[in-house]
Amino acid sequence: MYRIMIVEDDLSMAEAMKKKIEAWGNECLCIGDFRNILSTFAEYDPHMVLMDIMLPFYNGYHWCSEIRRISDVPVLFISSASDNMNIVMAMNMGGDDFIPKPVDLEVMMAKIHAVLRRAYDMAGRIPVLEHRGAMLNLNDTSLTYGGERIELTKNEFRILQTLMENKGKVVSRDTLMTKLWQMDSYVEENTLTVNVTRLRRKLEGAGLTDFIATKVGSGYIVQ
Repeated sequence: MYRIMIVEDDLSMAEAMKKKIEAWGNECLCIGDFRNILSTFAEYDPHMVLMDIMLPFYNGYHWCSEIRRISDVPVLFISSASDNMNIVMAMNMGGDDFIPKPVDLEVMMAKIHAVLRRAYDMAGRIPVLEHRGAMLNLNDTSLTYGGERIELTKNEFRILQTLMENKGKVVSRDTLMTKLWQMDSYVEENTLTVNVTRLRRKLEGAGLTDFIATKVGSGYIVQ
């Protein structure tokens, strides 16, 4: 069973596509908030995205480009603008295939199955943690927010990864110290405080204010 995300503002078409995809035993999510597609993508963690080109606020090319910053998940473009220029543009923007409108649901499923087979017979997907629109890439230890890439030190990455894996929960200083200890022979108590302070400065500089909160006597929490 695969998770497939549909980004299509024609609700009747999106529902028809969703029904067909689910009939084949898959999970499916139709986007409702076209301002925050990337956050929904990271939270739902789909195996494939069906992306319309003409969308409210930003077009499908923009969102495909944003997805490509953090994931190699297959993207199939869907549009009534099925001329050669749009097909070329879709492929150049990182799309894996192109389905013209009006959508033939049987052809759509054939393309979905073909792309899924190609994608998941090969290398795995890039794991990502998301919170408040911030995307932590677990492969290259970088953080992306608002289209900007934020480089992290190894300690900053371990701290942020642990906090984001436990978002909504307080993580004790002892737990975070253990994470840092795993890679270093000795870590001073002050090391954690210094690294959290530096990490907060980086996050605030990127616009992520109050991302990490201190719970006195307990530890830290992302909020």
